[in-house]
Amino acid sequence: MSAALPFLPFTRPTIDDETIAGVAEVLRSGWITSGPQVKAFEAKLSEYCGGRPVRAFNSGTCTMEIALRIAGVGPGHEVITTPLSWVATSNVVLDVGAKPVFVEIDPVTRNLDLGRVEAAITPATRAIIPVDLSGLPVDRDRLYAIAKKHHLRVIEDAAQSFGSTWKGKRIGAFGDFVSFSFHANKNITTIEGGCLVMNNDAEARLAEQYRLQGVVRSGHDGMEVELVGGKFNLTDVAARVGLGQLPHLAAFTTKRHELARAYFEQLTASGAIELGLRLPVADFAHSNWHMFQVVLPEERLNLKRADVMARLLAESIGTGVHYPAIHLFALYRRMGWKDGDFPHAEYAGRNILTLPLFPAMTPTDVTRVVTALTGLLRTHQKS
Repeated sequence: MSAALPFLPFTRPTIDDETIAGVAEVLRSGWITSGPQVKAFEAKLSEYCGGRPVRAFNSGTCTMEIALRIAGVGPGHEVITTPLSWVATSNVVLDVGAKPVFVEIDPVTRNLDLGRVEAAITPATRAIIPVDLSGLPVDRDRLYAIAKKHHLRVIEDAAQSFGSTWKGKRIGAFGDFVSFSFHANKNITTIEGGCLVMNNDAEARLAEQYRLQGVVRSGHDGMEVELVGGKFNLTDVAARVGLGQLPHLAAFTTKRHELARAYFEQLTASGAIELGLRLPVADFAHSNWHMFQVVLPEERLNLKRADVMARLLAESIGTGVHYPAIHLFALYRRMGWKDGDFPHAEYAGRNILTLPLFPAMTPTDVTRVVTALTGLLRTHQKS
């Protein structure tokens, strides 16, 4: 690894001194698990989502599982989703005893191809879980038209799209269930954590039961358990980080847009497109630019993606893979999925590459990445 240049990771959270001091105050308070900070965080999240009920959790994974349970999805049911996502998206379907049904992606947006969804609907279908890959929203108009027509619930895997919009409306401010993640690599973070946006108070009460062992409290000492819940509560320490992050969301998003524009401009000028590199959709009206992902042209390179990543790392540039195709993992192969089922998702899964993008970056950092990547593409073209 080069000693001349500082390491540039593919992402890095920005946490200000006021938030760090606030966390110290929470630690000194003696109340560090779920308490007043969580309630305050939920109130701010609800305000952000137009007053809809919001509950915070310790991950953006359990939120999807809980949404499925609230929706009554279980054994014998099917849930349509994308094969190009973090494996949690389909694992939660298995967790409730249902069957994930994968549908091919759109090779341009890399999101679920809504034009193929209706062909996958059967009498057992109960829900759709779309994913806003890298923060680019799935077409909400088409999505909800399909759901309404077939009487399906929607659990939006919006883990990557906090701060994104659809036709001027914030993701989370409308729709059915919306699941956000606040993992350390997301646009705002609680270190680990997430939240679920719901439709009414009855769903919110169920979410609270599923969040903590199914417990319902009353009075000073009343306790009842009506269903099997888990241990999914967010801590006050984590919530205080989230409270400190929220005021910076707009500035973070603006900076991400600036960096994404720089990538488009410089990759175009460098000749990377002519060398076969596939860029994301240049959507600056809806996306929060959670990630800047390119797809390598495997048919034109004599390097595999791992080799490209290793050579960039040697120049102190970190990259990521988001994500391998889910249906080709051993767990899902045992269920009958195989190579060739979803060619677009498989090609992306082999070749997608996440480039550095986070608010503390500079345009000079973008130039550094583009120069290194384009140099590799040019040097390692197949003859």
